[in-house]
Amino acid sequence: MTVYLLDISQILSYNKSVVGKIRVDIKVSAFVTKKGSFGLNVFASVLSLIAGLGVLMIGMKMLSEGLEKSAGKGMRKMLGKISNNRFAGIGVGAVVTVLDNSSAATTVMVIGFVNAGLMTLFQATSIIMGANIGTTLTGVIIALSGFDIGAYMAILAFIGVAMMMFCKNDTAKKIGYAIAGLGLMYVGLSFMSGALKGSEVLTQALQDTFVAVDFPLLLILIGIVFTALFQSSTAMTALVVTMAAPSAFPPYVSIIPMQSALFIILGTNIGTCITAIIASFGASTNAKRTAVIHLLFNAIGTILFATIIWIFKDGVVWLFNQMTSHTQMQVALFHVFFNVITTLLLTPFIKPLTLLATSLVKERRGGDDEAPHMYFIDDRFLQTPPIAVAQVKREVDNMAAMAKTNLKRAMIAVFTLDLGDREKVERDEHRINYINKGVSKYLIKLSSLQLLRSDEKFVGSLHHVVSDIERIADHAENFMEIATAMKENDCKFTQDAMDELEDMYDKVMAMFDESMYIFANNAVDRLKGFSEREQEVDMTKRLLGNNHIARLNAGGCSVESGTYFYSIISALERIADHLTNIAFSIKSPSGSQREAMEKIADEQKRRTREKRHSGKTLIDAHEDQKDTNKDNTDQKGETDDLRIGEH
Repeated sequence: MTVYLLDISQILSYNKSVVGKIRVDIKVSAFVTKKGSFGLNVFASVLSLIAGLGVLMIGMKMLSEGLEKSAGKGMRKMLGKISNNRFAGIGVGAVVTVLDNSSAATTVMVIGFVNAGLMTLFQATSIIMGANIGTTLTGVIIALSGFDIGAYMAILAFIGVAMMMFCKNDTAKKIGYAIAGLGLMYVGLSFMSGALKGSEVLTQALQDTFVAVDFPLLLILIGIVFTALFQSSTAMTALVVTMAAPSAFPPYVSIIPMQSALFIILGTNIGTCITAIIASFGASTNAKRTAVIHLLFNAIGTILFATIIWIFKDGVVWLFNQMTSHTQMQVALFHVFFNVITTLLLTPFIKPLTLLATSLVKERRGGDDEAPHMYFIDDRFLQTPPIAVAQVKREVDNMAAMAKTNLKRAMIAVFTLDLGDREKVERDEHRINYINKGVSKYLIKLSSLQLLRSDEKFVGSLHHVVSDIERIADHAENFMEIATAMKENDCKFTQDAMDELEDMYDKVMAMFDESMYIFANNAVDRLKGFSEREQEVDMTKRLLGNNHIARLNAGGCSVESGTYFYSIISALERIADHLTNIAFSIKSPSGSQREAMEKIADEQKRRTREKRHSGKTLIDAHEDQKDTNKDNTDQKGETDDLRIGEH
């Protein structure tokens, strides 16, 4: 057996080039691996930042929807009592924006009101000022994440979901939805903060970027552009507040210096105006002026504050450092100061602002005011469903008023054969048809939104209501055609026929008023009496038909006039049927009397069962009342005796 001994040094000397090559390959492989993990790390941090921003915006939407559902009726009342008091307007704007969680949404809604002619420029300006104050609350809530309470606040998401799942009360569920949204906002902020803490390279790159663009006008432009892209000043404010926190890497300075953050916040206030300007496209002149006022308000404030900060930058930063050591809260407080001070400065100049906007946006010429259009509803209201529901109800009420006016004009024409209002009847008939189609489309859009349960039922019933109103208007148009034909053929009713027609017409018009009252006030207790009125009209129609036949047999009227007479009383009866459908729509979406009365009967049975289960029947309540009255009488007698004794 042969053994070969090899010198390792000889091998290494012989293969120096090979060993060197291996070393180089190992270094390159390690470098590539390191670069790959760096790329993945940065990519993951960017994704986490974007995801956090998305969760934050979803949370904001849930919070606003929950608050809107909980306080929807209150919002309607507030906006329904708008006056020319500028301070009241500012208060309403602030409260509505807190509920909306968006000053842009409030401004868009105000543009809708102005476009519908329901609000003046003066009133709109004060509300917009209040909206700018209301939106600062969200910034303060976001800044609280810098006080190490984010984890505790995020638990609110779980609490809110639990309330939504286990609470039986609708109001509690709505509040739970809002609380879950607030919790999700902090979850999103936690994602965003973690993304910036997880990548030193990303943090350094962002710091270098803001050092490079440290020029006030450029920073304001960044705020404008990104706010316009996000369509939310709150989202941009949240991003700035998050980046204003000290970084997790040496030298532990903020990604955005405080002085830079101030200018970006100023830019967000102008950027949020883009939403309102876009919303004003295609709107009335005054609606465009409202958007311009919003822009002027924020532009004037930005110019004023930018000038002061540019000159006294160090002094302003020092001032906010004295208020709090937390940079995030400093940014949020500056946002509050900017909007509050700008509002205080410009409140005395609301009138000049409206005049300036009026001079900048001239009145359109050549517009056709007579063209059919919607009077109260606007797609801009869809951002705030409770307001949209209130507005569609007003539109339906207006449609019913137009139909009633047309019916009155047409019947006067029948009685007098005066066709002077024929063009008005035709004009309003076209308008009613236009509104009918517009409301139907609007209701479909509204049905796809998150509505209160009561609003959901109401919106469902309106489909039938607008159809009934449109049919009533059609009958009015038919009456005008009958009046025209009677005049052309020199045909008249006898005095008896006229008296009978007028009596039936009066009953139907009384039903019209009662029907709209029941519909507007949800007056269930008046449905039974209304049903009796409808039966009375049916009997009147049969009676008038018999009288008409008797007059024909006696030769008291012509066959031609008799035909018109019977057509009118038949149409009046059908109008009464349509009015009955409208009244009973508050209990039955289809307006069915039978279905509505069955529901009322079921509710009465349910209340009776509840009284029996509670052990308190009507007789018991009556006996208790008698005992109470007796006690009061005895007490009064004792008091009288005391008074006699005193005398």
